[in-house]
Amino acid sequence: MKNIGKAVILSMGLLVASMGGSMIPWNVNTVEAASTVINKTTYQTTNNVYMRSGAGTNYKVIIMIPKGKVVTATEKKGNWYKVSYQYVLKGKSYTKTGWVSGSYLKEYDQYIQTSGTYYFTKKTVNLYSAPNTKKKAVTSLASGNGLYSTRKVVNSVGQTWYEVSFNGKKLYVISSDVVKVSSKSFAATKYIANKDTFLYSSFGSAYAKLEKIAKGTIVSSSFSVGDWYKVSYKNKTGYVYIKDFARYTGNNAGQKPSSPVPQQPAQDQQTTEQPKQPDNSSNTPVTEQAISGKTFAVRADLNVRKEPNKDSDILATISKGTIIVPTHKTSNNWFKITYNNTIGYVSGDYVTEVKTGAPLNGVRDGYQFIDLRTTASVTAQQINKYIENYVNSTNKPSVLLGKGQVFIDAGKKYGVNALYLAAHAIHESGFGTSRLALTKYNLFGYGAYDASPFVSAYRFSSVEESIDYIARKVKATYLNPAYSYFKGAYLGFRTNTLAGTRVNESSEGMNFYYASDPYWGQSIARHMANILAYDSNYYKSAKPNETVPASPGIPQGSDVFPENIVAVANQDLALYGQKGADKSITILKKGSTFTLLEKTNDYWVRLKYNNQEYWTNSIKFYDYKKYITVKNLGSVNVITLNVRPTPSTTKDPIGELKMGEYVQLSLTDDGKLEIQNSWYKIILKDGRVGWVSSKYIVRELN
Repeated sequence: MKNIGKAVILSMGLLVASMGGSMIPWNVNTVEAASTVINKTTYQTTNNVYMRSGAGTNYKVIIMIPKGKVVTATEKKGNWYKVSYQYVLKGKSYTKTGWVSGSYLKEYDQYIQTSGTYYFTKKTVNLYSAPNTKKKAVTSLASGNGLYSTRKVVNSVGQTWYEVSFNGKKLYVISSDVVKVSSKSFAATKYIANKDTFLYSSFGSAYAKLEKIAKGTIVSSSFSVGDWYKVSYKNKTGYVYIKDFARYTGNNAGQKPSSPVPQQPAQDQQTTEQPKQPDNSSNTPVTEQAISGKTFAVRADLNVRKEPNKDSDILATISKGTIIVPTHKTSNNWFKITYNNTIGYVSGDYVTEVKTGAPLNGVRDGYQFIDLRTTASVTAQQINKYIENYVNSTNKPSVLLGKGQVFIDAGKKYGVNALYLAAHAIHESGFGTSRLALTKYNLFGYGAYDASPFVSAYRFSSVEESIDYIARKVKATYLNPAYSYFKGAYLGFRTNTLAGTRVNESSEGMNFYYASDPYWGQSIARHMANILAYDSNYYKSAKPNETVPASPGIPQGSDVFPENIVAVANQDLALYGQKGADKSITILKKGSTFTLLEKTNDYWVRLKYNNQEYWTNSIKFYDYKKYITVKNLGSVNVITLNVRPTPSTTKDPIGELKMGEYVQLSLTDDGKLEIQNSWYKIILKDGRVGWVSSKYIVRELN
């Protein structure tokens, strides 16, 4: 039988040989495709997958790679990839190499959040919908156009791309096609167009044209990205190419532009600068009356004339937004001023009396105009000493005592001037002595609305958290050129009409939006100078830190109210089973009475209605009276408040309340406050009844 088997095998071999073919393996299933070396590519596992010693399921398992892990492939065989997988076990790092089925891999692009960075194209470049060239480019961009990025991508084959926004689309550009360009903030400077040009929506001629700018037009800028300067023109904000402009000074105003100056006052266009008087007004002598201490904002580009009438010679042109301090007012409504060492007159029809924090002497070399992203040379001891001196002179408690190093550390962490941070906190919190500072560690009034300044304000867990929050928040917003409220990375100033309305063209820096007080920037700069004398040479060479952190979320914290705080709904309120829920479960009807329990920093309110606890975010604390009326909630506004057994000071206190502590005011059976001789009857936490002077209690949300 064995011989028969051998004969059969031999005859088959001879048959194959006689056919001229090569010898093939008896078991065809063992045939393997040749492996191919591939460019190093990064993949991510889409499920738990085994790494094997060879390219097939019949090979030994080396390790199981969990879903979502990153591996690097260098070789491919069929649909199998030879990969390296790094992992850590018990503190030690290991690397395994083996084969993984491609069915469980997807190419992996690593997205990395970066500080906001400007890039300009070095040549005509393509922009893609993904960080690779697998699909056709979405658009191309000519050389010299700018892009802004906050994320870079290292794609699966190791190329670096930048995620950018162009014409409202999220696109990607390869890093080798662009060059990094720095932005600059500087004191507002005026420029005059030396040719017809355009205002573009962003920093490059590839962006939309917002307005044509005629030769001779005067614009103002305090921020630039490369050769593109941010300006506002005809109520539109965009960018101009600075090489189409020259720096403007009043001395070149006599060089009449070949095209009309924008927003030129109507007096040069068939109307009049003279007062509304009968035609024979020219026969009436013009008189002058001295004025002092008044400032005015120029509301249009305005001619300075030799005499107070529209037919007089033009001496100069004042740009819109300029602040003037007249010495006299004429009987025909002109103002006498000195401009560029020349005495002349401007029409009163085109100026508005204002209050302004602008430097009236024109000097812009001081803390009010430094880039707040520069490093300060201040020490913790200098900050501490300034606060200590105030506390010692006033005998007030302060949460800022000894916190100088906290400002230094926060400034270094986020790239914000630590001297400014300290001065800002000192200004907003009264050296750390305000009620919000002492009770909520809220140094800057964040979250506080005018309608409910104490209850609505954020509650921080510590002074350190509060300072860290403001440093990060300011750097991510008001000092971030990409932020919608950015008006320059310096304190600046604001200009208001006497009615309190902001004059936009005469306001700049943080003060433009951050504070309605026109002197806010001046005040903080004064604190800075009191701590450390200004050094002009130091700040001329100081380099700004242009990193932009992510804006912080609302800090964790809440205000918990005493028991039995009675409130009434002034409109229907949606109620939820838990904080943050998407779908309401019932409605609290207008006129219903409920118990107020807690308010969180993100303005969710916990309440009790019909013996059931609910949450709502329907109450808007900036206008809370539309939503609720609280009948018996008070808070203490002095450092300590004695609780007396009777409504007078004749008997010893039975307890003590601290500043900021919430108080349950006692109600009568018909829902009215129990008051006697200007004293409130209150219910203490332990249920005892006492009396406190109404002078030291603030009614909240009533």
